[in-house]
Amino acid sequence: MTGIFVLNAPDASLNGILQALRQSLQRHPRRLATGLAVLLLGTGVTAFGVAPLVPDVPTIPVRQIVEAAQPVELPQIEAQTSALDDFQFNLFRSDSTRSSDSADSLLKRLGIDDPQAGAFLRSNADARLILSGRPGKMVIAEATDDQELLKLVMRWPTDDAQFFKRLVIERQPHSSPGAIALGASAAFTARIESAPYSASARLASGTIQSSLFAAIDDARLPESIGVQIAEIFSGDIDFRRALRKGDRFNVVYETLEADGEPLRAGRVLSAEFVNNGKTHQAMWFQPLGNDSSTGMAFKGGYFGLDGQSLRRGYLSAPLEFSRVSSGFSMRMHPILRTWRAHLGTDFAAASGTPARTVGDGTVSFAGVQGGYGNVVFVQHRNGHETVYAHLSQINVTPGQAVSQGQTIGLVGQTGWATGPHLHFEFRVNGVHQDPMTMAQQSQTVPVPSAQLPAFRKLASGIRDQLQAAASLTQSRME
Repeated sequence: MTGIFVLNAPDASLNGILQALRQSLQRHPRRLATGLAVLLLGTGVTAFGVAPLVPDVPTIPVRQIVEAAQPVELPQIEAQTSALDDFQFNLFRSDSTRSSDSADSLLKRLGIDDPQAGAFLRSNADARLILSGRPGKMVIAEATDDQELLKLVMRWPTDDAQFFKRLVIERQPHSSPGAIALGASAAFTARIESAPYSASARLASGTIQSSLFAAIDDARLPESIGVQIAEIFSGDIDFRRALRKGDRFNVVYETLEADGEPLRAGRVLSAEFVNNGKTHQAMWFQPLGNDSSTGMAFKGGYFGLDGQSLRRGYLSAPLEFSRVSSGFSMRMHPILRTWRAHLGTDFAAASGTPARTVGDGTVSFAGVQGGYGNVVFVQHRNGHETVYAHLSQINVTPGQAVSQGQTIGLVGQTGWATGPHLHFEFRVNGVHQDPMTMAQQSQTVPVPSAQLPAFRKLASGIRDQLQAAASLTQSRME
């Protein structure tokens, strides 16, 4: 006889069912065993159903919870609309000045319709700096949504490599001290500030197709970077005669930024130039401490990555990189019309271009001399002498000590000259020599031995930088 077991499990969970089953086993162990035997035997001849052990859903009691909801107080529609009407936003826009600009045309391009602002730009001396001088100045304007000027800022570089200038024009309340009132309720002020640059490093590379400066333009580099590259390697490479198509360069240089705006190029930090298959490398290094021979602080300069200075006893040219109009060779004299030796080098340059001494020395003559016109003679060591002729202005006097790179006069066309240029000579014991040859043969100075550990550590990082710059060329080719 089978028994019916009722599992009284008020909790429909699995734990409740198992607890009820455990209690039934304890109360009726034999009846349960008999019932299971019958159940197993019966499965051979008949089917059976298994009822779920959880309560039927309709039998589960339902409890209804009622809770009062508090209404949220929303602002009045009129208040929201009023707030939107009163909301104002400012607009920012930048543009570069043009040679044809007037105050009104510049403001119009900046999206500003403000007669008071235009009148101020025309009347204020500082504000007129925006349109004076060379065009291309970057101007940034802040205006209201009604196109009224709030603020105008212009930045520009100066001769100081550490600081830039900033012109700030602002709309001020009529009561502001120093304001120039241009309307019933508003005025503008202008001020000029000085601020320091922030420097960041950039990588670039290029390949020579025709000339160095054509490659500089193709690489979108500032011209000053090309001048520095030519200066750095001028003792080893004749950039006027020795360049080959396919020569290439890699460079890491500073960009000087004014309030985040790139304003000018700074110093070349490292460079690599491959000329006719030969690689030349350079890096800027500033030794620490003082030179024991002079007691003065060491001068920074460019060194090869092997520690040899690239600063030689003589510069290769008395001008920053310039086109040579007549070299050290035979030529037809432009005035005498006779075939004769040209015992110097002529550098084509505009009148007023600074002429510099190629080495340390003493001025032995400064004045007018025959076909040379205005001329300066500088005496150097070991019977060396340099000559700078056809100057429009002389900036030194006889007996004055001069240092390498110092400006001694300005390019002109005095004396026997058919156009503005600098005639330059290099003499050794009175005998004329090729200036480029003398520059390449002049001595160099290595890194002080005490500074070598710091130099080698820096040089290791420089190699990685130049390799990264070289990869730019490879990326463009691919």
